[in-house]
Amino acid sequence: MAHLARRLGVPDAVVVGLGSMLGAGVFVVFAPAAASAGAAGLLLALALAGFVAFCNATSSARLAARYPESGGTYVYGRERLNPFAGFLAGWGFVVGKTASCAAMALTIGAYLWPGQARLVAVGAVLTVTGVNLRGIGRTAAATRILVALTLAVLATVAVTGATGGGLSVDRLGDPGDTGIRGVLTAAGLLFFAFAGYARIATLGEEVRDPERTIPRAVPLALGIVLLIYLTLAVVALGVLGADRLAAAGAPLAEVVTAAGLPGLAWVVRAGATVAVTGVLLSLLAGVSRTLLAMARRRDLPGVLAAVHPRYHVPHRAESAVAGVVVVVVALGDVRDAIGFSACTVLVYYAITNAAALTLGRDRARRLPVQLLAALGLVGCLVLAVNLPLTSVLAGFGVLALGATWYALRRHVRP
Repeated sequence: MAHLARRLGVPDAVVVGLGSMLGAGVFVVFAPAAASAGAAGLLLALALAGFVAFCNATSSARLAARYPESGGTYVYGRERLNPFAGFLAGWGFVVGKTASCAAMALTIGAYLWPGQARLVAVGAVLTVTGVNLRGIGRTAAATRILVALTLAVLATVAVTGATGGGLSVDRLGDPGDTGIRGVLTAAGLLFFAFAGYARIATLGEEVRDPERTIPRAVPLALGIVLLIYLTLAVVALGVLGADRLAAAGAPLAEVVTAAGLPGLAWVVRAGATVAVTGVLLSLLAGVSRTLLAMARRRDLPGVLAAVHPRYHVPHRAESAVAGVVVVVVALGDVRDAIGFSACTVLVYYAITNAAALTLGRDRARRLPVQLLAALGLVGCLVLAVNLPLTSVLAGFGVLALGATWYALRRHVRP
């Protein structure tokens, strides 16, 4: 069996995680989350989503260090639970993250050329796939550049909003009338913005010294992103208020405009394009690695298990994912894709935590890791069922279809 090359250290792995997370929450999810939870509720939902993500990150890091190969929870579920649990996790990840790739591509099109958003989205998918096919080293290098540019833009928004004179702390305390259900719905949507740390685990076969690298890179990337999101959420709410934020099509561009510098709006739009391109770059890489792992075990066609002899990437899996994303881009809607992706990925992480519970207490850690895994399992399921009803029905419906296919395939296999 051909193996991928181990080329990534801690800094590169953190960059891949940052590239996967930064952008999605800031440029896409804040507005609908504010509509669901209000001002005070949004900050509470963000903290809740961050805590669930931290629980998941702890479980993911422990499992990825134990099983340093491509596939993430698809592998962990098979090894720690049973083959069906692994398949369901892999199926949910591939389907949900394919929808997420389409959402990111459509967002790029909407920012760059609204009148031809789908055409631009297809071009973005093909370009990013071309970069990934050149090797994971090029993926990490490209992501590093995108992350640096994104951080510069987000810092500009934060400083402009905080010093422009329009920020009022009174707007942060508006409790709204959405209740606990609204907070849970917003937390489920915001979780979509944190899920990128899984890219580090799915690239487990390509990091050096995985038992050391993965447990350090995952919480570090997550902590950096949570701090950035909290800062920007406070600034956006303080400048716009919950109602205006919920109605904004481009929230951060609206922040700099409301702060008295409308000339910076184009910079923010360009920054959004850069950030979402970084997300798409890492998303496609992560989905293809899970596809590779499933094909290696014949849960998907074995032809997808090929690794390129020169660039050491799963080139057939990469190309297959890109082809499906192009189809979804031509037919799908960005808002529906986000909710659907959040639902299936939360189920994926519920299986992650269930698998981590079988590892036993890690004496080398001070944190009660078993408790974190249990809280993560419950948190994922609670957030999943509190997403918008259409997202819940679509997500669990597709998972049921995958389970049915799995059962039929095992029944007819000689």
